[in-house]
Amino acid sequence: MSEIKIAGIMRAGAYSPNHIGNDAAIFNLTAENLRKRGCEVKIYSEEQLNAGAVDERIIVNMCREQRSIHYLQRKEDEGCLVINSGYGIENCTRERMTRILLGSNIPYPESLMVNTNEMVTDALNEAGFTRCWIKRGDFHAMHKEDVSFVRHPEEAQDVLHEYFLRGINRAVINRHLEGDLIKFYGVAGTDFFFWFYPFDEGHSKYGHEAINGHSKGIPFDHAQLIDICHRAADVLDVVVYGGDCIVSPDGAIRIIDFNDWPSFAPCRTEAAPHIAKAILNKIKNRK
Repeated sequence: MSEIKIAGIMRAGAYSPNHIGNDAAIFNLTAENLRKRGCEVKIYSEEQLNAGAVDERIIVNMCREQRSIHYLQRKEDEGCLVINSGYGIENCTRERMTRILLGSNIPYPESLMVNTNEMVTDALNEAGFTRCWIKRGDFHAMHKEDVSFVRHPEEAQDVLHEYFLRGINRAVINRHLEGDLIKFYGVAGTDFFFWFYPFDEGHSKYGHEAINGHSKGIPFDHAQLIDICHRAADVLDVVVYGGDCIVSPDGAIRIIDFNDWPSFAPCRTEAAPHIAKAILNKIKNRK
């Protein structure tokens, strides 16, 4: 019988908008790679986790539901090994992520963090924001409307009011960045890193990639991209990660989104063994 018993917690469907199959695929591939290495992996749902059905002391998860995150944090406090950390998952919620990245000098757009019931047009005009992105600040995006592109401060005010009416109390406003949009995937503690131009490849969750459009192939320092993303993963406390960045016309790289355990859809077969390796290294180091 295997000495390493792992609970694998699948992501609830509500938190896999347009990516339920892709999220399940990378998770199942990772579980299979762990089994090939002698681990016993039992798969649970987030509902089963919250019902107390998980007894394993090693928990590998794609959780996003708030109750699940708090449950994972309690398990960590009790000494369980949790990957990604429940605290790391919470760090990837928009406002917390923005504060951490800016506070850690990770390249990131100029941003305002606001209540959705406040007037922001003066603040946006003063900051020189015209085109910008409004993103729900309290949690992970669940719907297309949780991330909105606006063209001027007055439109931003209207969108914030809509957020308020939907029960979203906090929002992050990012300055829109011109340049090439890049999507990336990485696994901390390994040499795996993958990036591509999502609009060029027809890869999209909500269609927002069309705002920046086709890439121009702006030259940039690939090693710097990897370094920025690894540093972001470190300060956010996530092992399995992905996100988006903009390469500006001058070659500057800035992260615009960072996610805990994304789908790895274009590279899941290549990524899964590295994710399994990172998990096993964490287990080994814990022992």
